[in-house]
Amino acid sequence: MSALGVQSFTQQGWEQVLAKVKRALVYLDAACAESLHWSCGSTRLLEAVGGPACHLREFEPAAVAGGAKQPKAVFVLSCLLKGRTVETLRNIICRSHFQYCVVVTAMNHAVHLTANHVPAAAAAELEGQQPVFEQLEEKLCEWMGSMNYTAEVLHVPLLLAPVSPYLALTPAFACLFPLLPQDLDLLNSARPDKRRMGSLDEVDSTVLTSELLLQIRCLVSGLSSLCEHLGVREECFAVGSLSRIIAADLANYAPAKNRRKTSTGRASVVFVDRTLDLTGTVGHHGDNLVEKIISVLPQLPGHTNDVMVNMIELTTLKNEKNQNMVAPGCLAQSNDTAAKALWEALLNSKHKEAVMEVRRHLVEAASRENLPIKMSMGRVTPGQLMSYIQLFKNNFKALVNHCGLLQLGLATVQTLKHPQTAKWDNFLAFERLLLQSIGDSTISIVLNQLLPMIKPSNQRTNDDYSSEELLILLIYIYSVTGEFTEDKDLAEAEEKVKKALVQVFCEETELSPLLQKVTGCDSSINLTFHKSKIAVDELFTLLRDIAGARNLMKQFKSVYVPGNHTHQASYKPLLKQIVEEIFNPEKPDPVDIEHMSSGLTDLLKTGFSMFMKVIVLSTRLLTPLNILELLFATDRLHPDLGF
Repeated sequence: MSALGVQSFTQQGWEQVLAKVKRALVYLDAACAESLHWSCGSTRLLEAVGGPACHLREFEPAAVAGGAKQPKAVFVLSCLLKGRTVETLRNIICRSHFQYCVVVTAMNHAVHLTANHVPAAAAAELEGQQPVFEQLEEKLCEWMGSMNYTAEVLHVPLLLAPVSPYLALTPAFACLFPLLPQDLDLLNSARPDKRRMGSLDEVDSTVLTSELLLQIRCLVSGLSSLCEHLGVREECFAVGSLSRIIAADLANYAPAKNRRKTSTGRASVVFVDRTLDLTGTVGHHGDNLVEKIISVLPQLPGHTNDVMVNMIELTTLKNEKNQNMVAPGCLAQSNDTAAKALWEALLNSKHKEAVMEVRRHLVEAASRENLPIKMSMGRVTPGQLMSYIQLFKNNFKALVNHCGLLQLGLATVQTLKHPQTAKWDNFLAFERLLLQSIGDSTISIVLNQLLPMIKPSNQRTNDDYSSEELLILLIYIYSVTGEFTEDKDLAEAEEKVKKALVQVFCEETELSPLLQKVTGCDSSINLTFHKSKIAVDELFTLLRDIAGARNLMKQFKSVYVPGNHTHQASYKPLLKQIVEEIFNPEKPDPVDIEHMSSGLTDLLKTGFSMFMKVIVLSTRLLTPLNILELLFATDRLHPDLGF
């Protein structure tokens, strides 16, 4: 798969949208806005709209309606045109004066038929027809007030947010997460005793909820469109239980089967369950500046993969209270060639090299603008970078020319100066100590090492771990340890840690949104000792589930590499192991990488000759806190699809 092919897939989709938006009010939902943000940017959309006023609006029930001089609207939506989404459309249109409405959905018509419970045989007979879209077009005219007005409903596969040439994310599926054993309990509760499943390995599409199945089908539809654009006949592989279901659905998706008959290229799509290795996501041993930036800077509102960069240093405002008056910067610089080059360098460089690369770009930009730069060699400091950035402050032309570069520079400075970055080294030291301890100690000894670090809020200093950070460390411990032996020492150590955590939760003066989710209480006043104990017991059930995630694996049972007299013990990411297995000529038969067949001919294929090209997909960039939010989510089986 070529990087250009993935980028052109997104660009081509947005070009279809841009062709429709001239002199229109444009309403976007969050996922489509994020795709636009990383692919061509809002500036490109505004240029296509034309006119002096800003015509972009968020798609929501309370959205500002179109006025008497705004006859045209374009709605760009990532979701199915059903339920609350249609109600919001009706609400906005009925309050407006539109005479021409275009609705763009990222979900194709075949998925809409599935959502409306049309049997597969009946759907096959409707090939080439789009009754769901046609019915909505009639409704749009009705809501506008005249059947003589113009309405269009069309599908454009706006699936991806291309973060770099080799990394694309799927914002609409940011909350899609592998199932946990606790979800298995919920699925089993609706089944007779004799048909209850013993492990997640037994879960297939027949037992999932209708909402989750539909969410998977929406993702599969988008992936099939990507493969169609690339002109490839994909082979589907999976590592993990939910990945197996998604890969099987793509392999057997009827439109994909028809498409593969005429595809000339070949590619392999590998799906991997994140829960098989949470160590890397919550760990701090990744020596990458971007990882730190997205972990410590606040999230850009409405986005899952970008951050807010405080731009006040480039203004004359000095009062911190005024910083909300200045629009934040961000990481996505889709229309700035120099900034894109720096961003890609940051993604692919180690921390030290990345910071030096930021300095080099700032120095070169200042030199091109003839700014009075004072060169200094040696170690790069936040103060040094800020001195270069402030050279642009009073030169409006230079500021405009290098705005994207300055945003990345400020993101770097603010990350390096952030208190959480200083604590990063504390995490790293503990994780390294833990890796060395695992080989010689049991998990009970590791938990006893953690115990003194668990302190209530009134005893904590800035260097101590908060409640959320303690949860991150526990997930790291259980994920990297993996399968372990039950014994008396472990039970005692867990009880001590549980007791300490219960006390810490109870003594929190204010519950963060995450702790509210963990404890089920919206306020510390309502958090009793009993509720805290229940929450901690459930937490340790979850931790044991995380530790046992790889129990059914044969090759990929461990992400821990023991040390010896020449090398220290280390963490080896599951994804790295999978890629090595794929390209290892001495291991022709995959054991843990399952090939999902779409027919008898595929069943006869064996070995890694199928891995001509490999596509590894990610739903979002994950920080440790994101992982906690997903682990403690209660709607994995019942995702909100807008119905």
